[in-house]
Amino acid sequence: MKVAVIDIGTNTVLLLVAHIDPAGAIIPIVYEQRVPRLGRGVDERKKLAADSMDRVISVLFEYKSIIEEHGVRGAVVCGTSAVRDAANRREFADRVRRDTGFELEILSGEEEALLTHRGAMSGLPAIHQGTVLDIGGGSTEISTGTEMQLTRRVSLDIGSVRLTERLLKHDPPLQAEIDAATVLVHDACRAASSFPTAGSTLVAVAGTATSLAMLALHCKTFSMEHVAGTRLSFSQIDELFRMLSGMPSSGIRTLSDAMEGRSDVVTAGALILREVMMLLRFDQVVVSERGVRYGLAIRAWEKERPRL
Repeated sequence: MKVAVIDIGTNTVLLLVAHIDPAGAIIPIVYEQRVPRLGRGVDERKKLAADSMDRVISVLFEYKSIIEEHGVRGAVVCGTSAVRDAANRREFADRVRRDTGFELEILSGEEEALLTHRGAMSGLPAIHQGTVLDIGGGSTEISTGTEMQLTRRVSLDIGSVRLTERLLKHDPPLQAEIDAATVLVHDACRAASSFPTAGSTLVAVAGTATSLAMLALHCKTFSMEHVAGTRLSFSQIDELFRMLSGMPSSGIRTLSDAMEGRSDVVTAGALILREVMMLLRFDQVVVSERGVRYGLAIRAWEKERPRL
């Protein structure tokens, strides 16, 4: 079967069109990313701005045409941190339905962690036990377990956009701002400090992880083939964080096309990854391009499977 999944995040709107074979393996056909930053200002105002919603609707129209071109009827469309935190989320969902015909599913943090874990582990058959880290714009999910059985999961209200807007006010950030952000992240991540991570592999998904992989590989243009499965050491992550934290966003933007739309927030994302690795005692991380979209694709396939 063919499926289409759209993930409306705090910073990005992602599209996956994929074929799923009878065994449940996902073969991507279309992978698209746009960066309308729906969650700009949501941490402070608890409301989605009208111009932010306009930008997302425009992306959804574009994605709808792509989906129709590939002969997929309908799509699974989800909203994550920025949408669930916004007081006007129902207004946004109603507008998505009215303007595009899509039904918006607003995922809880727990649901997002579960679906992200399943999506990430689906692309790593050699890894039996995984600790999956999803650093988003508004939230960070940490989960541990196998592909089929999750042991623990948590959704934390820290993300690259939220952390930047709240604490990293200067460009580049001041050392005092970095220190304050580090304390906040460390305190938040203590919720996962008791997770049974021994013997598991740390797997990082989403834009922060793939962007850091691009920088480590010195790739100017995004390549899923190069990024998927990249292994980065803690020392590499620490070195990248120190480099980024000393650069203005204009300089970061020139490093890679992957920095488009995230050059001002990638430093915060790198800080979160570094702190999680320190707290959970991982000296290496595997980067995956898979995440909540793939988990939703698996869920759609499981619902349809009895009728195939």
